[in-house]
Order: sequence, then C-alpha cells, then structure tokens
Amino acid sequence: EMAATGPEDVYAALSADDEEGQRPMEIESMCMQCEENGLTRLMCVRIPYYKAVILMSFECEHCGFKNNEIQSGEACQEHGTEIVLKVKEQADLRRQLVKSEYASIEVPEVELVIPPRSQPAEITTVEGVLERVTSALLSEQEQRRLIDPESATKIDAFCTKLNGLRELDEPWTLKLHDPTGNCFIQNPDPLHVDPRCIVSHYHRNLEETKLLGLADDDETEEIDEDGAAEEWKSYDEVKHEILSFDTDCPGCGAPAKTLMKPTDIPYFDTIIVMATSCDVCGHKTNEVKAGGAIKEQGCKLEVKIEESVDLARDVLKSDTCGLSIPALDLEVGPGALCGRFTTIEGLLNATKEQIETQSKFFIGDSASNEEKTNLVALFQAFEDIVTMKRKDVTIVLDDPAGNSYIQSLTAPMDDNRLTKTFYTRSFDQNEELGLNDMKVENYGELDEIKEEDEEHAE
Repeated sequence: EMAATGPEDVYAALSADDEEGQRPMEIESMCMQCEENGLTRLMCVRIPYYKAVILMSFECEHCGFKNNEIQSGEACQEHGTEIVLKVKEQADLRRQLVKSEYASIEVPEVELVIPPRSQPAEITTVEGVLERVTSALLSEQEQRRLIDPESATKIDAFCTKLNGLRELDEPWTLKLHDPTGNCFIQNPDPLHVDPRCIVSHYHRNLEETKLLGLADDDETEEIDEDGAAEEWKSYDEVKHEILSFDTDCPGCGAPAKTLMKPTDIPYFDTIIVMATSCDVCGHKTNEVKAGGAIKEQGCKLEVKIEESVDLARDVLKSDTCGLSIPALDLEVGPGALCGRFTTIEGLLNATKEQIETQSKFFIGDSASNEEKTNLVALFQAFEDIVTMKRKDVTIVLDDPAGNSYIQSLTAPMDDNRLTKTFYTRSFDQNEELGLNDMKVENYGELDEIKEEDEEHAE
C-alpha cells in the first residue's frame, strides 16, 4: 500500500488532532535479547519547521526488553549543522531537541562532552539531555561506591552540577554539533529570529565524512595551496579573520578578489566590511553591509557638532539611510552614498566629494553665477565644519531599516549631543524596503494562487 501511494504520503504532519494519521504501523520482529518475537511500532511524521523522522519503538512481551529510537527520514544534508543555545529561562529547558546518533553535545560550563555514537538518535528536550546523562551516571553508583568510592564521590559532585543547570542557578550553553545536518532545537517563535540560539552550517571534515560512510576509510585529506588541511572554524573565529572570494571587477571585468570581514560594533550590531581591488585597472570599492535583519522600527539619529571629538565619532551608514544637514539646507538621499563605516568627518568629506562629482555633470559653463556661488559657499561650509570654525551644525541620519549607527561618547549612558528617535515606518517606506508584499506565513497559499493564475491564462 505504501508503494502504491508514493513515498510522499508516508510522512504525516505531526498533529495532536489527527488520530488516524498518527497511528503507528506494527511489525512483528525478533527480540535481540531472548530471540523470541516482539513487536516493533513505526511512525513516520513531519516535525513542523523541521523535517521528516521515523519513530521506532520495540517491546518484547517475553523478556520485557524495550528499545526506543528515532531515525531521520531525510538524507544527510550537504553541510553539517552546529546549534548553540544560551539557556536562560525555564522555557529554554522545555525546547524540543532532535539529534542523530552521529551528533555530539557539549556544555562548556561543566566540561560535559557527549561524543558521537555514544547515544541513539532521539527526540527529547534540552532538560531531557541532562536527565539522560544524570540517569546514566547514577545507574551504577551503588556498585561504584563499593569498588571505587573516590570516583563515585566525583560523579555525585558532577550530578549536583547538572542539577544546578536544570535549576538555572546561572545561564549556561548547549552546543549541538551534528555532521548529518539533521539536528534541530525548537524556536518558541518560529516566525522571528531566535534571540538565544545561533544556527550555523559547516563543511564536514574527512573524519566526519568517514564516520557517515560517505568516504573510503583509506581516503586522505586534501591539502590546500598553503600546505594545510582546510578545517571548519566557528563564527567567533571567523570574526578574527579576513575572508576572500573570487569575483569579477565591476570596472573592467577581469578576475578579482573581494575581501570580507564581520565586525561587531559595541552597543549596536554585527556589520560586514567588504573591499574589492582590481590589479588590472586599479578599480577599488569599499562597502559595509548590516549584518542583521531590518529592524521593527526606523531610526533617526541626530548628532550636534560642538567639539572636535564629535567629528571622530564612528558612523555606520547603511544603503537605506538618508543624510541631511538642516543648517546647510542639504538633504542627501539613501542612494547617493553606498553603505560605509567611517567617522562623522569622513562622512562629511564623502558627501562633499559626491556633490562635487555630480556638479561637474550637471553644472557646466552654462550655470548661472548664482548657482556657482551657492556651490562655493556650500563647499566652504563643509570646510568650516571639519575645521571646527562652525559649531552650530547638526548631522541627521534617517534610516527606515534601523540599521545605521552613530557612536555614543558616553555609552551605555545617554549622550547629550546624540539623539535617537525610533518611529513606525510609513506605507511608502515599507514599499521601498519590499516589506509590504513580504509573506511570512501560509506559504501554501502562494502555490494555490499561482496555479489559479496559470489556469486563467490557459
């Protein structure tokens, strides 16, 4: 029957209301303990926001032997997955956790390491991981106290530490590392970014590839040009390195390299600094991209230039951010300057250079004396600001995406010369950011609408 309906019908969606779809299949099978016939129950389900899994439960009525396992219904993924969860609340202990038998788990705070293939694949909770370790350690404690009392005392102390983790005496970290890529820690709010959980994907090394049976045992590591084997690095390690990838020069089309480095801005967010340089034509570009998503509200930043230290403030101007200087009656749109991480002085100089470049194209010999005089006065005003001859100027950055930043000189305290105003975006601003048509739920409706449109077209 399964073959007739097709494999896509085997996996039912996980639901408490669908009793018929959640009914397990029952198969008579031999008990590995007493070799009599027992009963294996199989259930194939799809976990919401995750993947298909196969639940197996065996029970022998003759000797009482029981065994519960879970197997992934998916093939090994292209990359391995590591999930790092900061456990701070009771809700974090109740998060569902799925792992394969090849996964390893680590809790650095108590130096706990559960190596791969030491436990079966399972669906559990974060607290369930601690319970399984605790019960395994305590199962032979009585016998251990007679044979090796010193080790038994150490294990009791360690179990006390594990109980402290369950009581949340202080926040702790759970690292789930699964080379199959078929692991999962539940996000309580799946439509939004998880504030305490980081999911990263990595290239399996040769040892893990052999562990999964995807490489021959006698296969050797490939060595890169520098003579070192390529290895996966954590996100924090990558932040201390400059990454590169091949690209084409936007100026002449010749092969070039783009350098990229993630950088944390204190009291703000992570940004990505990118630089491209062409050895053929000498073309150079520098860009900064916000590392986070579009914020829930837009943000307007206003800084008063009163002291020379104000010109040295760090500034992140994103691609969506506009700049204005009310004292000069100047407003620069978001597209005029690309995203950059600089200082107030650097931003003023870049704005001045941009206006100079544009004026060469739009104001030529035919320009009136008044237009030329206004430009000269504007350029002199920029010069007076950066040389501190003029101190009555306020720089305004308005970013509907909320991804721009001006350094506070008194962080985390309030800065009396820096004002931040958060606001709700207008419909037009959401339209510019592409948010009005963004669909975040009921994705299946999109397919239905598409099919209806195709039928009407026919």
